[in-house]
Amino acid sequence: MTHATPSPGPGTTGTGTATATTALPRQPGDAVHPADHRPADPGLPLRESTEIQGDIIAGFKKDHAQFLFLRFGELPPARRWLNLLRHRIATTLDVSLYNEEFRRGHAITGGADPERKKAIWRCVSFTAAGLRFLTGDPALFGDCDAPALVAFREGSAVRAGRLGDTGVDAPEHWLFSDGARDAEHTVHAVLTLAADEAEDLRSTLSWERKDAASHQIAILFEQDGATLPGTRRGREHFGFKDGVSEPAVRGFDEPDPGHPHWKRDRPGTRLIPAGEFVIGHERVQPRGGDGPLPAAPELPGWMTNGSFQVVRRLGQDVPGWWAQITEQLQVLKEQRVVPAGTTVEWLAARLVGRWRSGVPVHKSPDADRPANADLSRDNDISYANDPEGRITPLFSHLRKTSPRDGLRLHPDSAEFEKEATNLDGRRIIRRGIPYGEPFDPAAGEKNGPDAPRGLVFVCYQSDLVAQFEFIQEGWIEAKDFPHRSPSVGRDPLCGSDTTVAFPDSEDLGTKGTVPLRFRQFVRTEGSVYAFCPSLHALEKLADGTLLEEGDRVIRAPFTLNAGDPPLSSGKAQLRLQADGNLTVHNEHQELVWESHTGGNGGVRLTLQADGRLAIRNAFDELLWTKPARPVPGSVLVIRADGNVALTTEEGQVLWDTDTAH
Repeated sequence: MTHATPSPGPGTTGTGTATATTALPRQPGDAVHPADHRPADPGLPLRESTEIQGDIIAGFKKDHAQFLFLRFGELPPARRWLNLLRHRIATTLDVSLYNEEFRRGHAITGGADPERKKAIWRCVSFTAAGLRFLTGDPALFGDCDAPALVAFREGSAVRAGRLGDTGVDAPEHWLFSDGARDAEHTVHAVLTLAADEAEDLRSTLSWERKDAASHQIAILFEQDGATLPGTRRGREHFGFKDGVSEPAVRGFDEPDPGHPHWKRDRPGTRLIPAGEFVIGHERVQPRGGDGPLPAAPELPGWMTNGSFQVVRRLGQDVPGWWAQITEQLQVLKEQRVVPAGTTVEWLAARLVGRWRSGVPVHKSPDADRPANADLSRDNDISYANDPEGRITPLFSHLRKTSPRDGLRLHPDSAEFEKEATNLDGRRIIRRGIPYGEPFDPAAGEKNGPDAPRGLVFVCYQSDLVAQFEFIQEGWIEAKDFPHRSPSVGRDPLCGSDTTVAFPDSEDLGTKGTVPLRFRQFVRTEGSVYAFCPSLHALEKLADGTLLEEGDRVIRAPFTLNAGDPPLSSGKAQLRLQADGNLTVHNEHQELVWESHTGGNGGVRLTLQADGRLAIRNAFDELLWTKPARPVPGSVLVIRADGNVALTTEEGQVLWDTDTAH
């Protein structure tokens, strides 16, 4: 199946929607084939995905963005709109190719952006209300009990209390919402546009507005975003380098030869299993039972290769935040906790966990080192020698949102929490961008203290509850995370009003702290929970067949872990059992086929880029494979008639379980 067709709109060339100035060798109407661009890397199969939307794991990484919060009018025109739009949605293959070519050009030019290298990318997601509208099923998700689906069904407005969105941050004050009191203002879809140049974005935006209007789609709210200018580039409005701590994705990002669990040339940036961000792929183990992480939720098959998206507008009061740091520094000086010459920058770095340049406080406790580019992007941070937060406080934003390897939940805990199991499964991928002009009163009113500015927070994950909500409720907003006496306090960067226990450098005992009071200067001004479907699901959603029963088609790359919920068509349920045996059960839960691989240590079944099914153990050793020869492009089909088969895209059977009935 190809998604590329000649489609309207400025700067579009099929699926990737790269502008005419891009170097990508693709013309309107061309299909997307990895072989057209480069040989597939068997170790990085996700780079070749034409199913996963491009912002999720590849990342748009553009200087300008616009978010359109949409509400559908009538069903037929809404579906027609989506049927046209899906051809303009960027895939992971599109974006990863472009980003790699841009990176190479950047290196050739010595750090300057390559000339005539531009692209316009699109991403689309839907709230639960939007999916109910497009499927025509008002009861969609109504009988689900998986926490991830319950959270998505309810939306961020209903769940505002657990997120800390109360008082002035409550949903009734939001500019956009997935659960507005007035149903006519409930968001159905979020269309994201991203571009290198503001003028390209403006022209594309003008076309998209007209297209939406012609299909009876209302734009409830528009949110712009742009990287900050000049020396502020790459930083958020408080002045700190942003995005340094983002995780890497196994199967997409290249491993470092010397540290295979890290991303290449990014010390300390851990490779996280893709299933933590994209549904249907390998996840952190162990999960459920006695494991530290909740079991993978049972999600509908059409959600495979999709991701849950959170979009929030977070307003930042820049002068207010810095003013209170000055006030609290004076408290520390009066109590002689810090020397008289200690600077505001020093205290601000403790609250964030990094200096403005991105240099970790752990690596440079006394001063920023902005000239050290490697250190400013360094994630090789261990808190094992700082479990009580004497160097980087336990309440710091960095430790609250990514505790790493030095986390003791209780002061008397014998061991640290295990990063590879307990913590990696909590990670999210952030794709935020600032909005508004920098705070600079000398530059005029639009740069003054009352001008709107902040961050468009965007993140992706496969489980809203176990990831985004857990971080927000269980870490950022939890004054007792980790447990200490007195309480550590909430995150002073983006949490609610709090009192933090600042470590007294003169007393290394656990009670040597000074209380500092921090008010909230980051406000929630809008929020939605949405879902970014795969390209295949977008097609089915547009033609109204998303929920129809029938064959379930799985495309590479795909991973089914031992113990995960089965892949089911009703009459056939394919599951990798906990003992590593691959089985097919019928609708009566009777065993009708097995691979006879139980007890051999198999932990995952993968549909590889070469078209073969493979069972591997924890050491990635091959235990079982079908068919004998690779046939790239093959698909796994769990048929409605009860058979399970590997077929070519054209339908030729390469291998099957012969279980039709």
